[in-house]
Amino acid sequence: MALYDLAILGGRLIDGSGKPWFHADLGIKNGRIAVIGRIDPVSADATIDAGGMVVCPGFIDLHTHSDIPLLMDGDAQSKVRQGVTFDVIGESATVAPLIGPAAEEYRLDQQQRFGFEVDWVDFEGYFTRLMGQGVSINVASGVSPQQIKRAVVGFENRPATEAEVTEMERLTAESMEQGALGLTSAWHGGGPEFTDEVVRMAAVAAAYGGYYGVHIGSEGFDTTQELEKALRIGRQASIPVHIYHIKVRGRRNWGRAGELIETIEAARRGGLEVTANQYPYTAMQHPWSRLVPRWVQEAPRKEIVPRFADRAFRDRLKGDPEFQQYVEEHGGWENIVASVIRKPELKVYEGKRATEIARLREEDDPAEAAFDLIHEEGGFPHGVYHNMSDEDLRTFMRLPWVSVASDGTALNDGAPGLPHPRSFGTNVRVLGKYVREDGVLTLEDAVRKMTSLPAQVLRLSDRGVLREGCWADVVVFDPATVVDRATYEQPKQYPTGIEHVLVNGCPVIQSGEHTGARPGQVIYGPARR
Repeated sequence: MALYDLAILGGRLIDGSGKPWFHADLGIKNGRIAVIGRIDPVSADATIDAGGMVVCPGFIDLHTHSDIPLLMDGDAQSKVRQGVTFDVIGESATVAPLIGPAAEEYRLDQQQRFGFEVDWVDFEGYFTRLMGQGVSINVASGVSPQQIKRAVVGFENRPATEAEVTEMERLTAESMEQGALGLTSAWHGGGPEFTDEVVRMAAVAAAYGGYYGVHIGSEGFDTTQELEKALRIGRQASIPVHIYHIKVRGRRNWGRAGELIETIEAARRGGLEVTANQYPYTAMQHPWSRLVPRWVQEAPRKEIVPRFADRAFRDRLKGDPEFQQYVEEHGGWENIVASVIRKPELKVYEGKRATEIARLREEDDPAEAAFDLIHEEGGFPHGVYHNMSDEDLRTFMRLPWVSVASDGTALNDGAPGLPHPRSFGTNVRVLGKYVREDGVLTLEDAVRKMTSLPAQVLRLSDRGVLREGCWADVVVFDPATVVDRATYEQPKQYPTGIEHVLVNGCPVIQSGEHTGARPGQVIYGPARR
């Protein structure tokens, strides 16, 4: 019997810790790394020649929206082809809990976006369905505090009663016990009473060993206040804080990166564990619903979308300071793109900026053209927004506590519309552009930001590093040729230079091609383990 199921021979190992690369072979047995050193090829059932290439841990993506797409196509092509072996799903909307008004809204949204019927109510149900069909990468999830509140309180914009907060705490505990990693949220605004509710839920998550992942609101004009709120929740709940896609958006805010960095580093000096992640693009993506004021965002979609036909409703929107602020933060109408549209008769506007859509519709006001499109689509199109500076991006990228994460989705090249290229190119864009071409990071540090740093945030000791006994999530790539091919105009293009990817010791990418294997596992949070 062979000593190893698979041996990777002759590569330059970057172990994920940030230390310099070294020459070694890697022996894998029963899904784990059995030995790092010199290996006789005859001692393995199969071998991979990694001569001239880098061998490193599989990349961990701390912020994704792959929950439903992974059920629709478990091959996770756009992720695993760029070396991602582990997606963390969930933010403002999570796969559970699906009860009360939260269930109706989530199910309606997935039906409209993907034509997908949701048939579970909790994390146990989602994970069971995912593993029942198989998936090519590992998956973990957080639980959204605003979804928990919506499940209990509904759509009323008010503080929860003490009895309701107690129920929200119970649902948080139940979610953690079913495997959630922690609270994962996207708050913007809200009075101190809402913050107090999050503190109560975060304290429960902290007791179970979880963290608080947060999209800090506008990331523009209100970013300082929103960051302070996130840090306050971390301090009061005694929970680590992880900030999603740290950025500064809106031209008038460019150059404020240093201000945010100093606030975070002051918190770190004071003993609060704060980390962040970032994607390497100067454009962002989310639905057009984020352009409208919170009183519109927080209303049920089935009630609010028909109101876009009403003149008084439109005038109220355009006169709302929040609407004006959000449009500016998103780059102005000339930088707001409709990237994914469902209805065939409206596809002519896909990939067009709002100003272009207005011209095509012979409408003087881009806002009116946007309102027309929302009403005719029967929902909010997904959008791409060109609103960040590369200088700020590089400033954040150099920080030791900022990891690489996509805020993207596991897709295939037949995905609808024009998704943000980050779903196809995030990790390789860092390796190709920001390491090899621009020298912003060393190769070792870039790998650390994709492997051991995310594993540290998740409190995982057996992933994110090449070490004997750890799970064999492994990437073999050519550092001289690895490059992203996805663009805003043609985003559905897989990268080149990623030659082999192993998930739990099983080859999923072999010589650049998907093997069809689905060896992924659910990575449960600390309470479930």
